[in-house]
Amino acid sequence: MDLQLKGKTALVTGSTAGIGLAIAERLAAEGVEVTITGRNQAKLDEAAAQIAKVGKVNPVLADPATAEGAATLIAAVPQTDILVNNLGIYEAKAFTDITDADWHHFFEVNVVSGARLARHYFPRMLEKNWGRVIFISSESSLMIPAEMIHYGMTKTAQLSIARGLAAQTTGTGVTVNSVLPGPTRSEGIVDFMRSTVSNGDAPQAEVEQQFFEELRPLSLIRRLIEAEEIGNMVAFLASPLAAVTNGAAIRAEGGIVPTIA
Repeated sequence: MDLQLKGKTALVTGSTAGIGLAIAERLAAEGVEVTITGRNQAKLDEAAAQIAKVGKVNPVLADPATAEGAATLIAAVPQTDILVNNLGIYEAKAFTDITDADWHHFFEVNVVSGARLARHYFPRMLEKNWGRVIFISSESSLMIPAEMIHYGMTKTAQLSIARGLAAQTTGTGVTVNSVLPGPTRSEGIVDFMRSTVSNGDAPQAEVEQQFFEELRPLSLIRRLIEAEEIGNMVAFLASPLAAVTNGAAIRAEGGIVPTIA
């Protein structure tokens, strides 16, 4: 299927590994010139080399989780057709152990980083009468995990921002949507699962099974999502073919679309 994305530009944050890299690679393969970001030059170069095998890539060393990093990124890329706010962090931590600094840090990285970039790029998309803003949220935004309430809070906040922006796109060619992945195979996911299940010393396959039985019993697919599967979904949402999908929160493993315009 031709997603009609050739010649478009995209900015994907948190794109040197995992979901962000998979999204950037999929968009590049569709003919999009993709800007990727990262804080580590070596990892940024490695990701850029991988994406360059399938399409055009523009690596920018910047951290939009800080005001200075966002300014650096915007100066390097003042315009984009597609903004994918993927940057995010997570950890398992008991609620009583979450400090004030933890709350502020998670909110700054997971929420404010995307708001900063949307504040710049969203009005320019409206002026051009075409654009896509996509927040990579999480199923944890709807089913808050007891083991990481601070993370769930930030993912719910992303849905609020996305829905509020979508309400301003009426009559335009701009859409704003959220994708809510379940647990996705990426760097650190195995260590994370081992830290949460009852027998973290078990073989990896058993750890994954325990994780879904003990912490994600409502999962419909009962397996880790592959990052490429999220990349495929985001590429479709970014395309002109998804023009009527707006203000949606799409749960990647369950296909639930609470709102569609």
